Amino acid sequence: MHIRSALACAGLLAGTLVALSGTTAQAAPTPHRAGTVPVEAGPDTVRPAAAGLPDHDRLDADVSAAATGAVLYVSPNGSAAAPGTQSAPTTLTSAISRVTPGGTIYLRGGTYTPSVTVTVPAGTDGTSGARTTLSAYPGEKPVLDFSAQSENPANRGIQLNASYWRLYGLTVEHAGDNGIFVGGSNNVVERVVTAYNRDTGLQLGRASSTTPTAQWPSNNLIVSSESHDNADSDGEDADGFAAKLTTGTGNVFQYDVSHNNIDDGWDLYTKTDTGPIGPVTIEYSLSYGNGTLSDGTVNSNGDRNGYKLGGDDIAVNHVVRHDIAYRNGHHGFTYNSNPGRMTVSDNVGIDNAERNFSFDKGTSVFRTDTSCRFAVSGSNDKTVGDVDGSDQFWTGANGSRCSSYAGALGWSFASDGHLVVTFGGRVVNP
Repeated sequence: MHIRSALACAGLLAGTLVALSGTTAQAAPTPHRAGTVPVEAGPDTVRPAAAGLPDHDRLDADVSAAATGAVLYVSPNGSAAAPGTQSAPTTLTSAISRVTPGGTIYLRGGTYTPSVTVTVPAGTDGTSGARTTLSAYPGEKPVLDFSAQSENPANRGIQLNASYWRLYGLTVEHAGDNGIFVGGSNNVVERVVTAYNRDTGLQLGRASSTTPTAQWPSNNLIVSSESHDNADSDGEDADGFAAKLTTGTGNVFQYDVSHNNIDDGWDLYTKTDTGPIGPVTIEYSLSYGNGTLSDGTVNSNGDRNGYKLGGDDIAVNHVVRHDIAYRNGHHGFTYNSNPGRMTVSDNVGIDNAERNFSFDKGTSVFRTDTSCRFAVSGSNDKTVGDVDGSDQFWTGANGSRCSSYAGALGWSFASDGHLVVTFGGRVVNP
């Protein structure tokens, strides 16, 4: 998968180009987490459609130029009373309370150890023309380690209830619940890592139980981010990414990687009590090894799917395109009782434990999807809906496209943020 989005063309993403086997390095390599996994090849370049993306796909890549208000600096040793300059940095909670709309908070590198949730309150919004930015200081890695929290639904890591914010370059781990929870709208969460949290790593949902449906989080973009090894004690709730139960329209996941979470890679669950959520787009993303943590831990209570797309027979017309599901502990892509007309196109499922594609009912439209098996026998795919000759589903034998998906999985984020996936050293597209 070698994919560059409208975001990249507009200069949204910044970083260091990664050198991969089978690709040409343009700068010193910065290796990213990789796994062992096989899939199917397409053309070397895919130009993803921009349809469905929020308007914030044109952000300036240079966070130092993004601020139109105050610039505040935070460090692990900062003082709440300090002015927040480079020489006298403040604390994160103090900076959040002081930053002006459109301003920037820089987190210097190092490990922060907050014991309580860091909340960006509703109403402390940026603007459509100038998002407020919470960013890693260029070239440094801030890690927010919430290990002091106990496992409890009240103990989230970062809670973003404001709108028009941008989170960039943060690592959030060991929270007592979600690593990052987004309850606001029109936000960008970019280049973050959520890991070892005791519920879903990054989740979208209403800010409180009294939030009206019209204010459910909408038009958020989660891009070029990774979520892994999130696990709750029951083994059935901690996903990599989730937009479920109480989310509005226009939420997009792009170029994201979810792996080795105890439950699902992505969860778009709905239930009767709260009704349908808004359609979600998941595109150009990778989900693998979910249901088994990196240390080999498995919990049979988990659903263990790559992409879980529904619940309680509630119809929602999600868009799932150009994604890969590999060796997840149950299904690769599953409708999970969503009878809607989902767009399921240009996806690849490989060696998932049961079905690569599991859609028992509904009117979803399938185009140019590929299903392959190399080392895991599994079951035949079931794809009720609109299927045509462009699809190659598994019915006992590999189709012609599968030969390109043999070999070990590798992946990284390129300098512009797009996801590069290789199999056996070959760059591939679903």
